[in-house]
Amino acid sequence: MPEAQAEVAAPIVINLGKQRRKRIKQLRRSTGILMSEVMDTVAHVNGQLGAEAAGKVLVPVVLIYREKRRRPPFRW
Repeated sequence: MPEAQAEVAAPIVINLGKQRRKRIKQLRRSTGILMSEVMDTVAHVNGQLGAEAAGKVLVPVVLIYREKRRRPPFRW
């Protein structure tokens, strides 16, 4: 059975910077504000490629993020 091979585009790297734990958890679950930012970026790149994107597979997005340090609770 012959397999159809698709050409792979260069990976898309998005730096999300410092984020709170809650947002990172939502991102892992493919929900939330960060996921919508990622999807917007992928759509933007796909739009820029235009006809060049035909027959190409966009490589899964590589995310670079750093978890914000949890602050100790405020004590009186």
